[in-house]
Amino acid sequence: MVEAASGSTVPRRQLGRHLRELRNRARLTVRAASTALEWSDQKIWRIETGQTSMRSLDVEAMCRAYGADAELTKGLMGLAKETKNRGWWHAYGDVIPEGFDLFIGLEGAAASLRQYIKDLVPGLVQTEDYARALIREGTHGVDRDEIERRVHVRMARQELLTRVTSPPTLELVLGEAVLRQPVGGGEVMARQLHRLAETMDLPNVSLRVVPFSAGLHYGLVSGPFTLLRFPVNGDGQPMEPPTVYMEGFTGDLYLDKPQEIERYDGAFTSLWGAALDHQGTQNILRQAAKEFSR
Repeated sequence: MVEAASGSTVPRRQLGRHLRELRNRARLTVRAASTALEWSDQKIWRIETGQTSMRSLDVEAMCRAYGADAELTKGLMGLAKETKNRGWWHAYGDVIPEGFDLFIGLEGAAASLRQYIKDLVPGLVQTEDYARALIREGTHGVDRDEIERRVHVRMARQELLTRVTSPPTLELVLGEAVLRQPVGGGEVMARQLHRLAETMDLPNVSLRVVPFSAGLHYGLVSGPFTLLRFPVNGDGQPMEPPTVYMEGFTGDLYLDKPQEIERYDGAFTSLWGAALDHQGTQNILRQAAKEFSR
C-alpha cells in the first residue's frame, strides 16, 4: 500500500491504471463504459489518468460494469480510500497552476529524477530570491501575499532533497544559458550560482553544465524534460511506471510508454556525456558567479 506521505497522486494513478486495464479486458470503449455507468466520457478519462480522487462506491460500480471479481473489487475500493490522502501542496491549491499538483505529487514520490533544463534554474534548486523574481515576472497583476505564498510552495518542495527518509537522487543537466540569464539582478544571480555549486556537495545530487562550446547537442532537439522513476515494491517491480514530464506554457505533458522512456533516457545519457565533468561544472559556476558579483 502506498504511504500517505507520498500524497494522493500515486494511488490515484495506480487506481486509474487498474481501472483502465479492467475496462480494456472487458473490451469496452470509453464511450461504452460511460454509457453503462451513466457518466461522461470526460469523467472516465479523468479517473483513468489519475486526475481525480475516487469514492469507493464509484469504484464498486466500475468494477461491476467491468466484470471484476469480488476480491479485486475489494482491493480497488481500498485503494480508492488512499486517493483521499492529501499531500502538503493541497493547502496551496489556489496558487498552483492547474494540473501541476500531479507533478508535485510524482516528484515527492520519486526515487530518482533526471532533469535537463536549458534556460532557467529549476525549482528544486532555486534560491528564495531567484524564485521570487521568476514568480513576480510570471504572475502580473497578483498581490504581494500571493507571490509570497507561491515562493513558500517552491521552497517547501526543496525539502525532499534533504529529507531523512529515502531522499531521491537528482541528476541535473543545465544549459550554459541558465548561468547567463540575469534573473533578479547580479547579486541574486551570484547567490543562485553559489547555491548550485553548494548543491553539488549533497550525496544524492549530481549536477553538470553543457557549455555553449558543446555546439549542437541532444537537448536542443528534445527541449527541457524531467524523467522520474519510482521505488520498487517487495517483488522488485516499480510502484509506478517511469514518467517523463514536460512543462508547457498552456499545459503540461506526461509520457509513460516504454519507448518514450527509453528515448528520453538516451537523450539524458547523451546530454550527460556532452556536459562538463564535476570539476569543470564547479569552475564555470563559480566563474559566472564572480562575473555577476562585479
